[in-house]
Amino acid sequence: MNSDRLTALRGLMMEREIDIYVIPTADFHESEYVGEYFKARKYMTGFTGSAGVAVVTMKTAGLWTDGRYFIQAEKQLQGSGFDLYRMAEPGVPTVDEFIEKMLPENGVIGFDGRVINAAWGIRLQKIAEKAGGRVYVSEDLVDIIWDERPALSAKEAWILKEEYAGESCASKLERVREVMKKERANVLIMTSLDDIAWLLNVRGDDAVHFPIVLSYLVMTMKGCIWYVNQNVLNSEMKEYLAKNRVSVADYDDIYMMADRMAEKSMGRVMMDMSKVNYRIYRSVVKANEIVNRPNPTIAMKAVKNPVEVENTILAHIKDGIAMTKWIYWLKKNVASGELTEATAADKLEDFRCEQDHFLDISFDTISAYQENGAMMHYKAEPETAAVIKPEGFLLVDSGGHYLEGSTDITRTIVVGPITDKQKELFTVVLRSCLNLANAKFQYGCTGQNLDILARGPLWEMGLDYRCGTGHGVGYLLNIHEAPNGFRWRHVPERNDSAVLEAGMITTDEPGVYLEGEFGIRTENELLCRKAEETEYGRFMRFQCITFCPIDLEAVDRDAMTRKERQLLNDYHKMVWETISPYLTEEERLWLRYETREI
Repeated sequence: MNSDRLTALRGLMMEREIDIYVIPTADFHESEYVGEYFKARKYMTGFTGSAGVAVVTMKTAGLWTDGRYFIQAEKQLQGSGFDLYRMAEPGVPTVDEFIEKMLPENGVIGFDGRVINAAWGIRLQKIAEKAGGRVYVSEDLVDIIWDERPALSAKEAWILKEEYAGESCASKLERVREVMKKERANVLIMTSLDDIAWLLNVRGDDAVHFPIVLSYLVMTMKGCIWYVNQNVLNSEMKEYLAKNRVSVADYDDIYMMADRMAEKSMGRVMMDMSKVNYRIYRSVVKANEIVNRPNPTIAMKAVKNPVEVENTILAHIKDGIAMTKWIYWLKKNVASGELTEATAADKLEDFRCEQDHFLDISFDTISAYQENGAMMHYKAEPETAAVIKPEGFLLVDSGGHYLEGSTDITRTIVVGPITDKQKELFTVVLRSCLNLANAKFQYGCTGQNLDILARGPLWEMGLDYRCGTGHGVGYLLNIHEAPNGFRWRHVPERNDSAVLEAGMITTDEPGVYLEGEFGIRTENELLCRKAEETEYGRFMRFQCITFCPIDLEAVDRDAMTRKERQLLNDYHKMVWETISPYLTEEERLWLRYETREI
């Protein structure tokens, strides 16, 4: 089927004299996770991962993805006509390098100008011009061949009240205008959905597990226009927007606005060219001076205010209750031989649903038994999910959205006898997680400075994992939030190398992934806090805000230092004191043993 789609696409390319067509994993807003309407790359290749770029020439086709998805992509691309290009591996060209090499003289590069950001679009334009060619960006060719394409989402938007947001929309708008004033910008064009949702204190349901509203926003020093499907706005929302002096226009009118700006200059226009799509940029740049800088909201929303911090901790307590009850249930029922990865994930969602103010899971649950755990972003489907046998490991990475905030947690759970090798590697991953959580560091450090604390124990064994150690977490928004993160090398497109500020929340999730054998990951969330200030400067620390036992059945205490054992004991003491009041007597007895000192 995918090969038929490839043939049809090449037919359209030939008609339009396009030599290379690029299909990213993107919507019109550069979101990490996209709604069903935008899954063109999945439609063409069959690869279901959240990250990847497809490139089609008249003779070849390739799919580029990162180390999280190598195993999954290799399986899913079989028979599709697409070759797998493993990003960042030795000898593998980047997408741009491949395009430049394959583009003939006077060649044409095609892509939908709405799903490629301005920065990348400019690079592709330069590659085309270097070959004496051009770019073709006016059509979405996949749309032409996509029968029964899902409709654009249009779910009702709602207001996140100040008791949860901790700051009014009016205050946030004023703070953004202060940045505009400093940059001498007359206009700000904002297209990233999480930034718009945070700024306006609105949420929606226009992407799976991503509570945003499909929209664009344009600000001046006096006005603000929200480009949105007006059918999603109820009377309360319209009144709220009017009160905050936010005007409303139709979603697609943003392109009419951009065309008007191409004819009449607005002066200095601020935009994040890694977010604003190429089609908008291409119009605006014709008559305006572009101020390219990250959206002011990125740094603002990364530092949680006191209300958000208090609420987020409450969300993690609720999530910890659900997780702890679920692990107890799993251990009791695994011997039945009737549980699958999918039914176990469904049961975990049931436990979360029992918590007050639960809205949705925060991403597709990764419930991966034994060798499936080696696929970092594996998703069990009901028809193909593995049966969980009473042996080995079940890795579960999951989270929830609550009115009080969002969570992300991974536990690797012993469901039966394990090998010495599994125990050894589980323990080294645990040591890595604890070491990073215990960091004390000078203000000014970034996640790159601290990543070695997590990778160090693994590197000593000649092991590593092909991803970052941690990412920022949004407040009832995207679970991967810039600009904070932990990784050892700079990856520009990740935009996660900011200085760690008090109020930032970052995951701590080292792991080991052995293809064909098993995967191990232990993940907690860390809240950055101020420590003492001395003659040497301000020091910082982390507060762990994830409350869930770590499986002691897989821990080799003799492989841990005394300090590491104490860190684990202290963590389990906190879990016991926080979670035990919400459990049944039977669950409490179990948790008391699971959080015993070692």
